[in-house]
Amino acid sequence: MKTLIEMKAIPRREFVKLMGIGVVSVGSLSLLSEVARADTNDVNSAMSKIAGGKKIQSGKITLDLPQIAENGNTVPVGFTVDSPMTDNDYVKTVHLFSDKNPRHEVASFHFSPASGKASASTRMRMIKTQNVIVVAEMSNGSVYSGKKEVKVTIGGCGG
Repeated sequence: MKTLIEMKAIPRREFVKLMGIGVVSVGSLSLLSEVARADTNDVNSAMSKIAGGKKIQSGKITLDLPQIAENGNTVPVGFTVDSPMTDNDYVKTVHLFSDKNPRHEVASFHFSPASGKASASTRMRMIKTQNVIVVAEMSNGSVYSGKKEVKVTIGGCGG
């Protein structure tokens, strides 16, 4: 009696290769879904939560970003918040957002009067042209924000 499907032993190396291909395929699909979920409303929601119902003001924040990033793999990002950094008037926390990255909250920096200056710089990966938003929480409860668009010519995540 012949069957349409014959069972055949797969060599161990072939089995491991097939499993690796399957894992990479599933991982790729999950990354694509992350990119598809990037939403500017998430940034607005996070900013509203930080402000706690207070009006977000402009000013006090100086952003140091390139207008055009030739390679999105490593984009320099810097900021300075104008504050005397005294016991009565200082920057508590600065949040860094990127509105079209899958994970919009990039970093948070915590300061105290002992910091002397509310300034930091880092590098981040950008998948495409997007806004970088900095939100500063002050010791008196006020909240300030600054925003700048960075044009990415080569995607930092492979595009």
